[in-house]
Formats: sequence, C-alpha cells, structure tokens
Amino acid sequence: MTLQIWTWLLIAITFSIYIGIAIWSRASSTNDFYVAGGGVSPLANGLATAADWMSAASFISMAGLISFNGYDGSVYLMGWTGGYVLLALLLAPYLRKFGKFTVPDFIGDRYYSNIARSVAVFCALIVSFTYVAGQMRGVGLVFSRFLEVDITTGVLIGMIIVLFYAVLGGMKGITYTQVAQYCVLIFAFMVPAIFISIQMTGNPFPQLGFGSSGPDGVYLLDKLDGLHRELGFHEYTEGSKSKLDVFLITAALMVGTAGLPHVIVRFFTVKKVSDARKSAGWALLFIAILYTTAPAIAVFARTNLLETVSNKAYKDLPSWVSNWNKTGLLKFTDKNGDGIVQYVADPVLNELSVDKDIMVLANPEIAHLPNWVIALVAAGGLAAALSTAAGLLLVISASISHDLIKKMINPKISEKGELIAARISAVAAVSVAGYFGINPPDFVAATVALAFGLAAASFFPAIILGIFVKRMNKEGAVAGMVAGMLLMLYYMMKFKFDWFGGGTSEDWWFGISPEGFGTVAMAVNFAVSLIIAFLSPNPPAEIQELVENIRIPSGAGTPQDH
Repeated sequence: MTLQIWTWLLIAITFSIYIGIAIWSRASSTNDFYVAGGGVSPLANGLATAADWMSAASFISMAGLISFNGYDGSVYLMGWTGGYVLLALLLAPYLRKFGKFTVPDFIGDRYYSNIARSVAVFCALIVSFTYVAGQMRGVGLVFSRFLEVDITTGVLIGMIIVLFYAVLGGMKGITYTQVAQYCVLIFAFMVPAIFISIQMTGNPFPQLGFGSSGPDGVYLLDKLDGLHRELGFHEYTEGSKSKLDVFLITAALMVGTAGLPHVIVRFFTVKKVSDARKSAGWALLFIAILYTTAPAIAVFARTNLLETVSNKAYKDLPSWVSNWNKTGLLKFTDKNGDGIVQYVADPVLNELSVDKDIMVLANPEIAHLPNWVIALVAAGGLAAALSTAAGLLLVISASISHDLIKKMINPKISEKGELIAARISAVAAVSVAGYFGINPPDFVAATVALAFGLAAASFFPAIILGIFVKRMNKEGAVAGMVAGMLLMLYYMMKFKFDWFGGGTSEDWWFGISPEGFGTVAMAVNFAVSLIIAFLSPNPPAEIQELVENIRIPSGAGTPQDH
C-alpha cells in the first residue's frame, strides 16, 4: 500500500478509538467534566499523565531541537525531565490533599481572595494558550505532509477532532482517551527508533545504539562531530550557549513544569493522596521511555540527513526531500545554479533550510523504512499533539466556567448551567488555539518553552509558598504573580515579537534568552511575594491551619482525603 493509504488507515483507526472512548466515557456532571469523578486508578492516571505531558513538543520537536542544536538542545531534555520529578515530589500530593478542581481554585481559596483567583485565571489562560498554540502547530505539520493538505487545513481538522472528545467527555473522556493515545504515541516513537538503531549500529536498543559504532567501526557521535566540522557547524557534542543561559533555561523548564496547570489537574482525578504519589511514579516511568530515546533519534536523524543531502545533486536526492519541499518546511535554493545541494553553516553559502520540527516525522523516510512505519509516526505525532491540546483546553474551559463564572460572577449557577458554560468555553478556546496554531510565534518547542517560562514566572512561587509558608498572605501572592508575569511578558514580547523596540540576541539582558528568562522572572516573583507578605498582615488563623493540614502526610489514604 502507498504511504497515503497507510496514513489514512492508521489515523482513521486511532481517531475512531479516541471518539469511541469519548462517547463511552462522556461527562454527565461537573465532577466528571473537571476531574473525571475523582475515581481514576493510579496506573491509568500515570498513562494519561504521560500522554498529557508528552506533547507535540516532546514527540515532534524535542528530538528535532537536539538534532540541530546538539549539546545545546539537551537543556530541554534535562529541564522537562527534572521538572516532572519536581512536580511529583513537591506539588502533586499536597494539591491533591487540598482537593480543588483547578490551580486558580487552589490559589483563590489558599489566598482567600477573588483578586488572587482572577490573577491566577489570567495566568492560566496565558500559559495554556501559549502552550496549546504549539500543539495545534504540531497537528498542522503532520497533516500537511502526510495527508497532503496545507497547515491551515490540518489545524482545522485537528480542532474539530479534539473539540469533539474534549467537549463531550471532559476530563473523564480525556483521561481514557489519553491512555489510548499514550499507547499509540510510544509505539510510534519506539518502532522506527529500534529499526534505525539496528540499521545504523546493529544494536536494537536506541539508548545504547547512539553511543555505539557503525559498520565502519567509527563511533556514531565521533562521525557526527566530523560531519559537523566538515560543513562548518560547531561540533555536535559541544555547546555554544553560555553556562548561565543553559542553567537558566533548564531551571525555567523545570519550575515551569511544576507550575503547568494542565499537568497539575491530573492529580485531582485519583481517589486519594497516596494514589497521586503512585500515579506520579507510573507517569515518570512511562515518560522515561520516550525521553531516554529522543537523543538517539536526534543523532540518527542528523547523521542520516547530512549524509543524504550534503554535496549531492538535488535531482538525485530521494523522494522524501521533494515531498517535504512541497510543504514549505524544507526549501532548496540553488544560489550558484550548479544543481548541487550546499548544506553548510555559512548562511551566505547555505542553500538548504530545514524546519527543526520535521526531523522526527521525516526520520523514517530518510532511513528508507516501510510505509507503515512512516504512517505510524504520523499517527503518533497526532496522538501526542491532540492529547496535550485536550488537557489544555480543559484547563481553559475550567478556568472560565468554574473559577470565573461559578466562583466569582454567578455563584448560584446550577450544575447543568456550569457544565454548559464549560463546554461553550472549550469551543471558544479551541477557536483561539487554532488561530495561534496557524500563526505561531516560533517552531513548536520554542513556543512551548515560552509557556514554561510564563508558568515559572507566575504559578510556581504562588503554589510553593502557599504550601510551605504559613505566613504567606494574599497581598504578597498577588503582587508576586503580577510582577513575575508582567516582567516575563515584557521580555518575551520585546525579544520574540519585536515589541517595545525589539532587539537581537546581542541585546538580551546579561545574555539571557527569552526561554531562560522565566527563571529571572520567577526569582522576582519570590522576592516581591515574600517582601510584601512580611510587610503586611498575617493571613487569617483558619488559613494558617489549612496550610498546616495540607502538609501533614499522616492522613494519606484515609476517607478525609476524598
């Protein structure tokens, strides 16, 4: 069968499964819609959390970043992995014990203030919309290549699918859909990795294969370093970023992870606190399978790309080059008219531009794997993007219907009315998300990295201080969140969108990239929060008692945790 028939077949099968699960598990109450009724098992929640966590940025873009940036790309690997550990240890059990539906709900009640709740809702919407833009972009990328439609049409198709099961099923439908999506995406990620590892090194384990030698007896990483030197690129295993920027980007990704509302809400779906800890452990295991494989895929893809295209006649290149050229994500400009592809570091001489986001998707084609494997990767990429997009859309709709309408605008709204408001909010959210997917600020992983910076700058200090500092009050929390978020937004708008006079990387403050600036904004948030808190009145006694109760683990597993 042709690639397109295989792709349609596998996507039709997987989408039918997702829609069937959504119909089977549709939400009938707000409790079902927001937290899946609070009855998800730790294993199922671990699978769903892993799918929610491993977005298009992890599946499509992270290996692409490492592939092009080499050592510099490892910040994403370290930051996102470490961040999940931070979330599991520092936040998940305590937030589950608090027992609220959403992060703004925790902040509003912990800081006894609707102003704090409003700021948290605003932050949740900004973070979630920035993040979901990257997911919809990933959907568009897959559709544009494998179903031969333009990116805009691809995004629109993805919007319709995710809207169906997110609006119908709520968190209950999303949870069980994400269990299926994890199985699809991890199978799709690992199968080509194993194929290519055997092909290039004879080792069936990709994690070991990329550190092994090929048939010529040369270690793969040494070979890749040599290819980079020949073409003028910096060596693959050496970094070009400053140590300060590497540290700050890694830290921003870590603490941003711990502040991501769509991941945190997953821990409200289990029965008790001990289940939150167990599901965090399961999720870490499932996430590790993909994250330990991504560097190997990056090395395989980069080596194959350089050996395939460098100094070759364009007319003699394999069909995958012209296929991706049609999407506009790979472009050949014959500057000297000799028909030979000059793929070099010098931008004046370079004739080939390759979008970082295509590397995982194109890798099986570059390695001449069977059509069914290539189509499987397309289905996996869609599963990764749609699973995270659904989780994000739920956060957006819950922030509007529960935190804004139910808690602030109309406290007397009926449960049915709140459920309708949640579904209408999801429709509006997916429309905005689709626009950003069609017009993203940067490639997928960079867009998502900005969302982590925004989460680090806003939520993380408020949540950590809310759990561990009894003296923390509403004045400090609100001032800190506003200061951190505004500072991060200013820096992001200035250096990513060229607002406020714009500037280049030469103008970055102390050489800190926008992706790493979230750590600085977070530090400002902590400082402002603590200074204001200790200069203003203590929180009420009942709030201090509440904080004390959240931190006591002795009740874990008892009925009071439900």
